[in-house]
Amino acid sequence: SVAILLYLVQKFKTPDHWYPSDLQKRARVDEYLSWQHTNIRMKGSKLFLSKVLLPLITGQPLPPEKLEFVTEELNVALKQFEEHFLQDKPFIAGSEISLADLVALVELMQPVCGGYDLFEERPKLKEWRRRVEEAVGKQLFQEAHEDIMNVKNL
Repeated sequence: SVAILLYLVQKFKTPDHWYPSDLQKRARVDEYLSWQHTNIRMKGSKLFLSKVLLPLITGQPLPPEKLEFVTEELNVALKQFEEHFLQDKPFIAGSEISLADLVALVELMQPVCGGYDLFEERPKLKEWRRRVEEAVGKQLFQEAHEDIMNVKNL
């Protein structure tokens, strides 16, 4: 999906903030897009699979100690995300939204849709989410997540 996003950015000459021409900002976006595969994506997906999909398939919830371990793995990645990538900036690459922010929030919505509100006790992350949703458009964001938000109702 990252390769497709980069292709679309170049093909359709999107506004510079999505994939900045400034090399330092672009490096920041690229750094996050590389890091997130084995951190936010893997650990967020693992929690979603553990809390939602496996119980749907097997008819049995995951044992609490295993769910706790998976949740803690994600919490470690979230702390790294806040400290290393967000720091005290509005967005990952600086003052404007980029592909890194979009990819990050989409990945973080999986655990949220699985019933783990990872934004609840993280004010910095919660405020960043608000800014990303606002930049994308709240209605578009909600439409994009409508199906996954209802996955627990299967």
